[in-house]
Amino acid sequence: MKIGYYIKKEALKGDERIENLLGRLKAGGVDLYAILGSESVQEGTALVLSFGGDGTFLSAAHRVYEAGLPILGINFGRMGFLAANSPEDAAEAILGGKWEVEELDMLKLECEGTDIPGLWPYAMNEIGLHRDTAAMLGVDVLVNGNHLPTYWADGLLVATSAGSTAYSLSAGGPICLPAASVRLITPVAPHNLNLRPMVVPRDAVVEFRGKSRSGSMILSLDNRSYRVSCGTVVRAVAAPFPLKRVSLGKSNFIDALKTRFFWGQDVRNTVD
Repeated sequence: MKIGYYIKKEALKGDERIENLLGRLKAGGVDLYAILGSESVQEGTALVLSFGGDGTFLSAAHRVYEAGLPILGINFGRMGFLAANSPEDAAEAILGGKWEVEELDMLKLECEGTDIPGLWPYAMNEIGLHRDTAAMLGVDVLVNGNHLPTYWADGLLVATSAGSTAYSLSAGGPICLPAASVRLITPVAPHNLNLRPMVVPRDAVVEFRGKSRSGSMILSLDNRSYRVSCGTVVRAVAAPFPLKRVSLGKSNFIDALKTRFFWGQDVRNTVD
C-alpha cells in the first residue's frame, strides 16, 4: 500500500507521535512519502494522511483533489471535525483495513465582475462575503433566481452540511448531519431581527452580492480570503466532485458533537 502524508505546520515535523505512526506503518509494509503540492502526488496512492487540524485538512484537500484521493485527518489541532482521529488509533485501523471512505459535498464558486489570480474555486465548509471596514454590509441574495430580503450584517455564509459545525455554527446556524443534502444560508451578526438562517436544497443556486460604503468586501472560501469590489456577483453551486474523507470504524458524528462541543451536557443526563 502506498500512502502520502501532508504536514502544514513546521512545528509538527519530527513530532514523536507522528514519527511513531509513520514507523508503525512502514513496519507494516506501507510505502510512505511526503506531499508538498499537487505535483508531488504519486500514482497508486491509496490515501493521504493530514497531520494537523481542520485547516490543514482543507489545505491537503486543495493539493490532492485532482487525484481524487481520500484523506484521513489526524488531529493535532483544537476542535477536529474533519481531522478527528488520534495518531495512536490510525496505524492499527489502516493496517487492519478498518477504514472506509465517505463522500462529502463541496461548493463551487462562480464569480462575475472580478478576476482573482490563482483562485481554487472550491470550498468544503462555506463560501462567504464579509465587511472589510466598520461599515455594515448589505447582502442581496437570490435562491434559484428568487430574491430574499437584503441581509444587513457583518457578512453572509453559504455553508455545506459538513460545514455546519464550522463558521456557520458560530454565526448561529443549525447543526446538520454531514450526509444531509442541504445548504445553509447563515448571516454573520445580522442587524435584521426578522431574518434568520435558511436551509435550502443541495442543488439550489445561491447568488449573492454585497453593498457597502467602503466599496469593497472580503470574499472567503474556507480558510482563504480575497478582497473584491462590491460589484462582484458571487454564486455558490454544487461542486462537480465530492471531497473523500477517510473515517475509521469507530468514528461517529454525534459522539464528536458531545465530546468536542459538550453538546447536551447537563447534570440530569449523567448515566447512573
